[in-house]
Amino acid sequence: MGKWIAIILLSLTTVGAGIWGYKENQDKNAVLIQAENSYQRAFHELTYNVDLLHDKIGSSLAMNSRNRLSPQLAEIWKISSDASSDVGQLPLTLLPFNKTEEFLHDIGEFTYRTAVRDLEKKPLSEEEIQMLEELHKKSGEIEGELRKVQNVVMKDNLRWMDVELALATNDEVGDNTIVNGFKTVEQSVDGFEGSVTNTSLGSSGPQKSFRNLEGERVDEKQAKEIASQWLEKVPTDKLTVTKSGKGADVPMYTASFQNGDKNGYIDLTEKGGHPLTIMISRKVAEPKISLYEASEKAKKYAKRLKISNLELVESNQYDNMGVFRFLYTQNDVRFFPDSVVVKVALDNGEVLGMSSRDYYNFHSERELNEPEISLEEARAKVNPNVKVQENHLSVIENDVNEQVLCYEFLATMENTTYRIFINATNGQEEKVETLKKAEMKFNQEV
Repeated sequence: MGKWIAIILLSLTTVGAGIWGYKENQDKNAVLIQAENSYQRAFHELTYNVDLLHDKIGSSLAMNSRNRLSPQLAEIWKISSDASSDVGQLPLTLLPFNKTEEFLHDIGEFTYRTAVRDLEKKPLSEEEIQMLEELHKKSGEIEGELRKVQNVVMKDNLRWMDVELALATNDEVGDNTIVNGFKTVEQSVDGFEGSVTNTSLGSSGPQKSFRNLEGERVDEKQAKEIASQWLEKVPTDKLTVTKSGKGADVPMYTASFQNGDKNGYIDLTEKGGHPLTIMISRKVAEPKISLYEASEKAKKYAKRLKISNLELVESNQYDNMGVFRFLYTQNDVRFFPDSVVVKVALDNGEVLGMSSRDYYNFHSERELNEPEISLEEARAKVNPNVKVQENHLSVIENDVNEQVLCYEFLATMENTTYRIFINATNGQEEKVETLKKAEMKFNQEV
């Protein structure tokens, strides 16, 4: 009898240990998935910010008014700080990356010193213009190398956790694609001689309000169900859900999954369960559908947000991906703050990403005044060296976080296309943006 009792107790102990081990393994996997998602997010934000840096520096070279140049340089300073922060969130502590970090510091230091002085009394010198041109050139090279790494990461579904492990153990570091890519980025900065000082760069962007979110609060179970629908019906038991901590700009849930070579996450607001960010990572094969066909997929996906008056205004193709930007419109006026971006794989039309964060942060009902200057008067304020292709009325957010009505001009100079905004009240040049060569305008309502 005692023998059987011992066997039963031993069996129960073994089963209990197995259950405990399984749960511990599940918890460990959940932590690893969250870490991987954090690394992926930091990397894609770094790529975006360097891309934005290159465009903003290029736009500053095309500006015609000195009173617009100071805010533009201040914005470049903040973006460089964001990019430096992104680098700090990547597992690169054991990889020499100091030259790139110093380059980002140089951009911030130079643009800050220039932005805070009175450019009317002391305009940019020839040496400073040459410095801007050099920064533009080098940032373009870094942008290109990061895009290559991004393409390989997405195409081959590479994991940043493998990079961290390789760097920590010195195991096959030389054969790691991501590590090699970042070494190439570091080499592209070699030879740049900017003035490095001890200036401390900070970043304090506008506080996010999300004050017009609609709907009831959702709990974790509801968040899983909503996430499952947006993530193409990933089973809820395959989703790991975490809730944002105190201090987040908006209370939200993050649901993530790992399914073989495919993984992804979604950020959902606690109030209303609105999707703010969706990202799915998998290998994307050669394109089999056109950019137009992909835009139809993006429009159908964006419709699920149930936002009225969304207009597809532009499209870009990055390798095997189509990226589509939608704007809220009211009486033929475009509202640039209220934007939604959808990313579609060109191999099968699957939606692999969406960001509606800006829309939910900025959207509200507005009453617009009529323009106080004519289209012709606004056109006269545009740099005479560019060729205007089309125009619109648009609302943008200026450098003091005010939404202003502008005339929007799409213009070209040499092989570059610019979007130029002229204030419809006082004729001031509010903003100049650089557009990608592959960009197309659709102006289609969703």
